[in-house]
Amino acid sequence: MENKETQENKTIIRVIPGGPLHVKGNFQLKGSDGQMLQVVEEVYLCRCGGSSTKPFCDGTHKKIGFQG
Repeated sequence: MENKETQENKTIIRVIPGGPLHVKGNFQLKGSDGQMLQVVEEVYLCRCGGSSTKPFCDGTHKKIGFQG
């Protein structure tokens, strides 16, 4: 059984069929310019390439019929 500290440091990445990556837990995210992005404990990252708020999902995958 995991101790409490290990559970708090766990990061879970889930692929949502036809949608974004759901990342939850303790993590850091760097932008393409190398700067740390402000995130909380949970984000949805774009996989379709159409988001206007990259790297974050804005729901565009629904409009363009992304299959992934």
